[in-house]
Amino acid sequence: MIGSDWLWAAFTVLAAAAQTARNAMQRELTATLGTVGATHVRFLFGFPFALVAIALVAALSGGALPRPGLAFWPWVLMGAVTQIFATALMLAAMGERSFVVTIAYTKTEPVQVALFGLVFLGEPVTLPLAAAILTATAGVMLMSWKRGAASAASLRSVALGIGSGALFALSAIGYRGAIRALDAAAYFMASSFTLVIALAVQALLLSAYLAWRERAVLFAIARAWRPSMFAGFMGALASEFWFLAFALATAASVRTLALIEVLFAQAVSVVVFRQAVARREGAGIVLVVAGVVLLLRSHG
Repeated sequence: MIGSDWLWAAFTVLAAAAQTARNAMQRELTATLGTVGATHVRFLFGFPFALVAIALVAALSGGALPRPGLAFWPWVLMGAVTQIFATALMLAAMGERSFVVTIAYTKTEPVQVALFGLVFLGEPVTLPLAAAILTATAGVMLMSWKRGAASAASLRSVALGIGSGALFALSAIGYRGAIRALDAAAYFMASSFTLVIALAVQALLLSAYLAWRERAVLFAIARAWRPSMFAGFMGALASEFWFLAFALATAASVRTLALIEVLFAQAVSVVVFRQAVARREGAGIVLVVAGVVLLLRSHG
C-alpha cells in the first residue's frame, strides 16, 4: 500500500506512462493531420473523458464542484495556452529528429520549472532537489547527444525541443497555481475541475483557429476519429494523473520524477519505431535513475 506521502510519485509514474503512449500516437497523427491538427486531437478528444472523470469524482466523493475565485483564472489560462504551444513545438521537433531524442530535449523542463516555480509560486529549491534535477537532466542530455549533430536541422530540433520544455514548464506552474487557488476543494476535485476547464479552453481556442484558418483539418480530424479517440483518452488520463501529482507536490519535484518518461520513450523508440540505441544511452539511463533516486530520498 502506497502511503499518502508517496501518492504524488505514483501519480507521476502513471502519468508519464500514459503520456508516452499519447506522444507516440500523436506523432503518427502528425503525418495526416499536421502539427496543429495533431495538437488539437489531445484536447478535443480528451475533453469528454475529463468530463467523465469529474463526474465520477463528484459521484464517489459526494462533493460539490468548486466555485473558483478570480485568482484561479489567470493561472489556468496560463497553463492552457502555454501547453498548446508547447505541444505544437514538441510535435514539430519530432518531425526533425527521432522520437526519443525529441522527448529528451523537451525534458530540460525540470531545470526551467524549478526556476519558474521559485519566481511565480515562491517554491524553494533545496540542495537535494537541485542535485536530483541536474543529475537526471544530465542523463537525459547524454542520451540525446549524437556525434556530428551540429547541422542546421539538428540545431532547429534542439531549439524546438528546449522551447517546448520551457513552455511545458510554464504550463506546469500555471496548473499548480490554479489547483492551489482552489484551496477549499479536496485535491482530487480541484485537480479534476482544473483539467476540465483547461481542456475546454484549449478545445475552443484550437477549434476556432482551425475553423478560421484550416477548416480542412477539422474534417480530417473527424475522419481520423478512431486513433484520435485513443490519443485523446491517453492524453486525458495522463493529464488527470499530472494534475493529481501537482496538487500534492511542487511542480519541480513532479517534473523531475517525470524524466522517467525518457526511459519509456526509449522503449517505444526501440519496440515501435525500431530505432537503434547507442551505447552512451546506457550511461544516460544510469544518471536518470540516479537523479530519480536522489529526488525520492529528498522526499523521504
